[in-house]
Amino acid sequence: MSKLMEKIKLHPIMAFLVMIVATIVVSGILSFIGVEATYSTIDVATKSYNQTLVTVESLFNLAGLKYIFSSTVSNFSSFTPLIMLIIILIGIGVMEKSGFLKTAITILTQSAKKKNVTFVIALLSIIFSLVGDLGYVVMIPISALIFYYGRRNPILGIVTAFAGLTCGSGLSIFLTSTDSALLNTTINAASILDPNYTIDMHAYILIMLVAVIILAFAITAITERISVYSVAKYDFKEEKKEFKLTKKEMKGLIFALFAGSIYLLIFIYNIIPGLPFGGNLLDYTQDLYIDKLFSYDSFFSQGFVFIVTILFIILGLFYGIGAKTIKNNYDLCDNLGHSLDDIGKTIILIFMASVFINIFKKTNIGTVFTALLTNLVAASSFKGIPLIIITFIAVSLSTLLLPNSTSKWSIMASTLVPILMNAGISPELSQLIFRFAECATYGLTPVMAYFIIYLGFIEQYNQGSKPIPIFRALKYQIPYAVVTCVVLLLLVIIWYLVGLPLGINALPTI
Repeated sequence: MSKLMEKIKLHPIMAFLVMIVATIVVSGILSFIGVEATYSTIDVATKSYNQTLVTVESLFNLAGLKYIFSSTVSNFSSFTPLIMLIIILIGIGVMEKSGFLKTAITILTQSAKKKNVTFVIALLSIIFSLVGDLGYVVMIPISALIFYYGRRNPILGIVTAFAGLTCGSGLSIFLTSTDSALLNTTINAASILDPNYTIDMHAYILIMLVAVIILAFAITAITERISVYSVAKYDFKEEKKEFKLTKKEMKGLIFALFAGSIYLLIFIYNIIPGLPFGGNLLDYTQDLYIDKLFSYDSFFSQGFVFIVTILFIILGLFYGIGAKTIKNNYDLCDNLGHSLDDIGKTIILIFMASVFINIFKKTNIGTVFTALLTNLVAASSFKGIPLIIITFIAVSLSTLLLPNSTSKWSIMASTLVPILMNAGISPELSQLIFRFAECATYGLTPVMAYFIIYLGFIEQYNQGSKPIPIFRALKYQIPYAVVTCVVLLLLVIIWYLVGLPLGINALPTI
């Protein structure tokens, strides 16, 4: 199917338009034939089940068309990937135009082996799951520039970074805000069978550490042995020159690193609670530190993109002052818009993606599909490893149509956690299976909002006469998804069979 779609060679913008129309038509058909599903949720107060019926909502009618036209503008203006991309590109533009990025990247990579640079990008991309979706608007453009200044295909850097961000999206050595929300849902689901069940904050630290390292090596191997040959060649307009660090560039680096260090020290001081005049970026309405730091209402969470942008501007500005590439306020202001000069097509792509995602969510197709898969697992009589595998598959498939972790787990947890507990599998392992299974397919769906950032930057560096189709961009990610699926599923099974602790006070079995 993907080969057929690629042969058609639809422009990405036209491909999104086709998907929008197809979603509208399919929603009308599914609604007409009465496709629906029921899933369970837990009433925390009474420790009992509540049944929720969800149906496919048709947009193939007058009410649907009214919704599309009335919500499109407001949805686009609040589409998070667009806002985050524009803000972060301001900072990246200053760093790039001033020369800071070229100098810093060249110094760091000129003596390094290609595979070592790839490994670092893969590892950093996986670790960036700690700060949520920010990784997509930071690691993708930075990785492209790292490969570009290293005289390698920047599209290969984009593909590698996106693979690390998506395949590692559920791998958190330390608890994130998403993990904290999932943990509460898991505990509530477990309370049906054990009202006093608790899960340690560091329940996954051991297996996550192993998974992060193994996956970083796997992504590096795929990039260097497969992707490097599948991505079209990139022609550099400038001839390769031997890099020599001048006194001005050295002075610029010293200025930038000093100013950046001061800024980071101030920032770190303000996320440590209990210090005099410190901890100002935390949400003190929360109990756990991770929630104080990453809760939706925390200043840190709300302003993190801007915090990083200011850091980038400081690094670029002070480098420019030291290296004399920024001589006055006119130079600085010109640099602020440097990375925004050629993103017109990207903004149009983001607009089309925002319309598609908004429409798809409204139809409830993903929610119904997830509920049906959950009921399918519940109806099976599997135990042990077969139950782990079918649960893993169900979560992986549902992620294609419902990428949001908290929404998906709120549907699945109340059914899956008790079933797995009755089979002797701990709630900790249940949530781990869920997180690992998401990683396998998270990068293979245009329904995921930040897929459009990946697609947009591929197009930014595309030297071909025609845009790279969506299905080819997806095809780049298939080897990473397959290997991630195999590696993480095997890791879960081995841990389950051996009985190793997942982390602190957490075993795979009850």
